[in-house]
Amino acid sequence: METMDYSLIDWSRAQFALTAIYHWLFVPLTLGLSVIMSIMESIYYKTGDPEWKRITKFWMTLFGVNFAIGVATGIILEFEFGTNWSNYSWFVGDIFGAPLAIEGVMAFFMESTFIAVMFFGWNKVSKGFHLASTWLTTLGATLSALWILVANAWMQFPDGMKFNPDTVRNEMADFWAVALSPVAVSKFIHTVTSSWMVGAAFVIGVSAWYLLKKREQQLAYKSIRIAAVFGLVATIIVSVTGDSSAYEVAQKQPMKLAAMEGLYNGSTGAGLVGIGILNPAKESYADKEETFLAKFEIPKMLSMLAYRDPIAFVPGINDIMKGGYDAKDAWGKPVRVLSADERIMSGKIAIQALASYKTAKAAGQDSFALKSKEVLEAHYSNFGYGFIQDKNDLVPNVPLVFYSFRIMVVFGLFFLAFFIYILVAGKRGWLEQKWLLKLSIATIPIAYITSQCGWIVAEVGRQPWVIQDIMPTFAAVSHIDTSSVQITFFLFAILFTILLIAEIGIMMKQIKKGPGH
Repeated sequence: METMDYSLIDWSRAQFALTAIYHWLFVPLTLGLSVIMSIMESIYYKTGDPEWKRITKFWMTLFGVNFAIGVATGIILEFEFGTNWSNYSWFVGDIFGAPLAIEGVMAFFMESTFIAVMFFGWNKVSKGFHLASTWLTTLGATLSALWILVANAWMQFPDGMKFNPDTVRNEMADFWAVALSPVAVSKFIHTVTSSWMVGAAFVIGVSAWYLLKKREQQLAYKSIRIAAVFGLVATIIVSVTGDSSAYEVAQKQPMKLAAMEGLYNGSTGAGLVGIGILNPAKESYADKEETFLAKFEIPKMLSMLAYRDPIAFVPGINDIMKGGYDAKDAWGKPVRVLSADERIMSGKIAIQALASYKTAKAAGQDSFALKSKEVLEAHYSNFGYGFIQDKNDLVPNVPLVFYSFRIMVVFGLFFLAFFIYILVAGKRGWLEQKWLLKLSIATIPIAYITSQCGWIVAEVGRQPWVIQDIMPTFAAVSHIDTSSVQITFFLFAILFTILLIAEIGIMMKQIKKGPGH
């Protein structure tokens, strides 16, 4: 560890974050817009109204532009696991690679097959087959997200695996424990439905632009009606799954929850901070500075949301670092929580036991190897802590996680009110109010900001872990020259920016052009 290249680690993380952020600019619109255009084509199939066909084809064109660029960034993202994170890929490739392989074989092939029929088969196949192709394209995109999110959820909660000391790799022991873990289910539903909100906001925003320009008013009104209902349903589901996701975080990643709430000292009947301003002078969990300059707190709500008990004890960062309190582990078993120092010591014992096992096996000392394996298994849950050099690194970036979480929640509540008001305005003939139309256009970037903040909470909140408690991020990087990562970082930054500008330009040109006749 003395020769650790922190520059390489930082640049590798920066490159992956850059790729992920750009990729997530395209994915939510793909997931949301695909369902909306499928609903519109279903209405066309049922009514036979050619106006619905025209509307469907218009949104389908915008979907196609976004989909193509999203695929390009997604492929690069997956390649980076091999180029920049080869230690990670080696250590857990048997598990992490399975959902990615399923995503490629099942979901991506489904999209690739039926998207061609969807775009080019309007006059070549029956209306029923074309509608099925559109829905299957939507299903393929959603299944693609499912398996990616299963892989990500496993990193947050590594279940269904067994460590093989002979190969020094983690191997899948229970596929269904990986695929159907409560973290994976919550993450999938929450992420996909939040993407539906992005798609709904996009459709309403573009339609509002048409109303401002006094163009394509029939398309605009019909599209807004569909998108507002769809967006409202999505927002309600997001709020429910957001609660279940936060509950899972409380059970399995208490440090992330503490960072989300800016909670340094836990308590029974802990309150939920609705709005707060963190004290910038507080730089460490160990200092005596006050946490907040100001805050509005809902009494006992955090205990209720985290443990379904208004008087439950919610540990703060200091409690987690000091340990010594009673809780339940990620699988619901009662435990006494170890301190950070104890977990680091336990991790070092696990690492030493692995080394002893390998030495004993090589020397043919089977009985000693068996004892070493037993010690390793007893301490493996803390394996990653053995690589931690500074326990301060166990605390994530609290301000970034805290504020990102609140931005996500506040904008989520805004969208709930926004979609309701759009539906009311549509019924009462208020849609052509200029302030509402301008606000509708502004909701497009707001939706993207909300979506990005969700991922910041999820990924920054679990640092320093690339696999929770098992592998710290710095241990996952490839041993390559820092300069090569720096060069590709800037190349990707330029490439992705060009792609984003190109997409926005093409979409704006297509929107200004309007649907065909």
